[in-house]
Amino acid sequence: MAPDRPNVLFVLTDQQRWDTVGPHTPMDLTPNLDEMAAAGTAFDRTFSPQPLCAPARASLQTGQYATDHSVWKNDIALPDDERLLGRAFSRAGYDTGYVGKWHLSTAGTDPTPPDRRGGYDYWRAADVLEFTSHPDEGYVYDDEGERRSFESYRVDAMTEYARSFIRRDREAPFFCFLSYLEPHHQNDMEAYVAPEGYAERYANPWVPPDLEGVPGDWYESLPDYYGICRRIDECLGDLLATLEAEGVADETVVVFTSDHGSHFRTRNEEYKRSCHEAAIRVPAVATGPGFRDGGRVSELVSLLDWPPTLLSAAGIDVPDQMAGRDLHPLVSGVDDWREEVFVQVSESSLGRALRTDRWKYGVYDPDSEGTDVPANDTYRERYLYDLQADPYEQVNLVGHDDYREVADHLRERLTDRIEAVEDERPTIRRQPHQHY
Repeated sequence: MAPDRPNVLFVLTDQQRWDTVGPHTPMDLTPNLDEMAAAGTAFDRTFSPQPLCAPARASLQTGQYATDHSVWKNDIALPDDERLLGRAFSRAGYDTGYVGKWHLSTAGTDPTPPDRRGGYDYWRAADVLEFTSHPDEGYVYDDEGERRSFESYRVDAMTEYARSFIRRDREAPFFCFLSYLEPHHQNDMEAYVAPEGYAERYANPWVPPDLEGVPGDWYESLPDYYGICRRIDECLGDLLATLEAEGVADETVVVFTSDHGSHFRTRNEEYKRSCHEAAIRVPAVATGPGFRDGGRVSELVSLLDWPPTLLSAAGIDVPDQMAGRDLHPLVSGVDDWREEVFVQVSESSLGRALRTDRWKYGVYDPDSEGTDVPANDTYRERYLYDLQADPYEQVNLVGHDDYREVADHLRERLTDRIEAVEDERPTIRRQPHQHY
């Protein structure tokens, strides 16, 4: 029987592609996560609602789209609200802890003030961990705003902070949100940095088909990237072992996912901020009460579904503001799940996209750089991919006469979704005919 108030451990990576885990890769990078999936539930088609660090993270704390929680690009502080995830768990009597990268207070390298910590009590975090640390040393801040330095690989250090929180003596259940920076590239180096000796294991890496033969920095990046993913998985194994050692594994919901993926500069000038699968599709696995023996789920899931799911697992009322759906019915075989996921894009451009079972349809504002406004009333068609025939999005069909009927149908569906989420019905202009 599932406990009424299970512990919750939410493990979030940064910039981890969906095809680094399980049956989606031949690299065998994640044996611990794969074992966790075999015992629990793997959500094979999970998508970020905004493929950018701060907006995606704010969506996980609020259950809202970026245009609702207002963090529609980086360097915007998340407004304090009693309905934030950490506050909801704390108010319900949970011992709450946050570890790692926050990126939601605009504190930069200074301590995040208590009223900007999202309601979490135990705090071992930095707002921009990439600038308070390097791959093998650095610091976070604690509950009192004091520096806590570390001299180990950053993934290892964040894991130890989380394990310390799990081991604390307590009467109440706990909610721990562990937010790794990895496998994100190190900003000041413009490079991915694996632990010593790990990149060498993957010197001849498998190249995902969407990258092969396409200009980008994947060739030099993949060995380190895969090495980082492997080390994250080993640390996940340490976390799961700690739950076992503490005697709480059977009463703890564990979720592993990522904020967005990485296309290695093949789709724009950097790594995400794109509606392509490499940027928006992420791994997602859950185990523990409510998720045991769930198998592999193929329905379209959004990161927005996790906040109501976590609250539901803990018996906490789900606020009406949350846009996602509780995943528990999906695990048990609900028949009326969504047929599409909606994605907002900023910073590289101002864009919107719809991902259905078969199609990817994306639009953008050609007059916006994506950094000036969160939304607009006019967009133009930019992408149309047939994911059934072209799963790696190599052939853009937008503007092709043979697909005009498909595009018009998706244009109407996307317009409806924008209106439902943003309360404004935009005009989406057709892409002029393209000669192929």
